[in-house]
Amino acid sequence: MRQTWRWFGPRDLVSIDDMMQAGVEGVVSALHHVPTGAVWTGEEVKKRQAEIGRMKDGNPSGLKWEVVESLPVSEDIKKQKGSWREHIANYKTSLRVLRDAGIEVICYNFMPVLDWTRTDLAWRLPNGATCMRFDLNDFAAFDIHILARPGAVENYPPEVVEDAKRRFEAMDDAARQALARNVVFGLPGAAEHFTLEDVRGHLAEYAAISEERLRSHLIDFLAEVTPVAQDLGLRLCCHPDDPPFSLLGLPRVMSTEADYRKVMAAVDLPANGITLCTGSLGARPDNDLPGMMDRLGDRVHFLHLRNVQRQSGDIMGSFYEAEHLGGGTDMVAMIAAVVREESRRRTAGRSDCSIPFRPDHGQDILDDLGRKAQPGYPAIGRLKGLAELRGIMTALQHPVEGIHP
Repeated sequence: MRQTWRWFGPRDLVSIDDMMQAGVEGVVSALHHVPTGAVWTGEEVKKRQAEIGRMKDGNPSGLKWEVVESLPVSEDIKKQKGSWREHIANYKTSLRVLRDAGIEVICYNFMPVLDWTRTDLAWRLPNGATCMRFDLNDFAAFDIHILARPGAVENYPPEVVEDAKRRFEAMDDAARQALARNVVFGLPGAAEHFTLEDVRGHLAEYAAISEERLRSHLIDFLAEVTPVAQDLGLRLCCHPDDPPFSLLGLPRVMSTEADYRKVMAAVDLPANGITLCTGSLGARPDNDLPGMMDRLGDRVHFLHLRNVQRQSGDIMGSFYEAEHLGGGTDMVAMIAAVVREESRRRTAGRSDCSIPFRPDHGQDILDDLGRKAQPGYPAIGRLKGLAELRGIMTALQHPVEGIHP
């Protein structure tokens, strides 16, 4: 398992120096400032590689950009409208640029409109730490009363609708604005930041797109780009929906093992792979994460290891970002499944026998609370998670008690 760390570029308040002191082996990054659908140029990629390759004092860091997260898929591609064919051509060009730069793993997602959704970006825990949280009733208050989406009330149980109304009425204007900002919060540094009107416009265009149609658009996209990636020696890996259930009436197509199986079978090439995120998939109680790793592991090209604590047993329910070993996913069993897959790959002579992973998200603890880094990406909270994951890896692979000699 190769230890990596996400970095949002020079404006990230967690620095290259911080990563080095955390002991990571590689960097996960992206060109967030490049508009979605545009070509990633060799100059921009080399610039980011150079930024990763040096410390604050100018000395070499020894770190390399090893995983792209994400090379984004445009809304036009997802909807098959407007400039979607041009965007696919640009995507292929960007893949070639990344291959020439020596980067082989490219993560992307196919979530409509919003990449991920939370209602609170700094929810206070009893010990004083903060974390991100998705509260279903708060989200319903946003959907029904702030966004005022037609028909929204039909997507929630009656008791949620009633409580959402009470919560909305108790909020002042500042609280309502804060909730709206949290829900539509884009990736830090991204070129696009949605307004409520932007969201309403996208929702109107998705009204005619069913789950089956969105999946067919994903398959059409992969049928175009996966052969290119295969020929270039690249590994594409689709991130699951976050959270893994329908929101705002939008279709979801990468929320379960069955979803992944359909897409892998439709474009059956090794380059068509998975970003297995234990946090996103773990927010749904019927997802068996260690089992998914065992059954789909040969297509897992990238791992996000994090944990969430579900606050109900429903498919669509509230949850918060837990400590890496403290949520609903058995992280020891999960890492054991990863180690088994890596052992199989070594036996088969695969060159990708060390799967890159990153300690995804983390709680803000200690000095994180004053640093105000990107929500979900604190320095110390992620370091704590990485240390815990590193301990499990070391124990499971030890020759005394390990899975393999």
